[in-house]
Amino acid sequence: MRDILSDLVAEQQFLDQSLQRIPIKVWDLMTPMKPWTVRDTIAHLAHFEELGADTINGGDRVKEWQKASDLKSLEQRAIKKGRSMRPQDVIEWWRGGRAKVVEPLSHMNAEDRIEWIAGDMSARTFATFRLMETWMHGLDIYETLDIEVEDTPRIRHVCWLGWKTLPYAFKRAGEHYEPVRVEVIGPGYAKWVYGPNDTDQLIKGSASDWARIAVRRAKPEDTRLKINGEFAQKAVQVARAYL
Repeated sequence: MRDILSDLVAEQQFLDQSLQRIPIKVWDLMTPMKPWTVRDTIAHLAHFEELGADTINGGDRVKEWQKASDLKSLEQRAIKKGRSMRPQDVIEWWRGGRAKVVEPLSHMNAEDRIEWIAGDMSARTFATFRLMETWMHGLDIYETLDIEVEDTPRIRHVCWLGWKTLPYAFKRAGEHYEPVRVEVIGPGYAKWVYGPNDTDQLIKGSASDWARIAVRRAKPEDTRLKINGEFAQKAVQVARAYL
């Protein structure tokens, strides 16, 4: 668990430090994920850290999300709360929530199970989801504020999760899934490979492109990914590493 938690904290701190350098007036600028603002985005992250902390510690707040027919209405609660707070208080809300997640996770084994909205998952996968969401929403904020950032090796976790969640993504899209192999090159020319060797369904290219496809921050036609096979073609259309 040490490596994923170290990367999770680093990703959170990078976004946190970026927020410390921006004027208060830009907190209500609209992000690409309209109608969310910068403030709304951090409120969303804070809420989900609190929800994560509750379920890790045996709470049952996640059951409301599991039973909900309209997740957006539940998300709106956090947005409303954040809009009633000062920007620094929203940051403190987020900081408090993420600390309550990382600390108990540091005492868990990687394969310990954690109940979540779409079902239970390993502690390691749960931590990866928290990193992915921080990174994904960080992209929205950096674009809004015109902050240039370079991908780090931490992007490998998002790439893995994008591949790992393909069966879920296909099911959600009402499509039949067959195994897909993903081969990507990340920062420092690191190569990361996911999926079986014995398939002709292949997605190949940069980790940056694949990770952004996985969180729906890029369209397949705007990337340089090489895609071979019917299911690989469908994968880049339906990939969704989040709920």
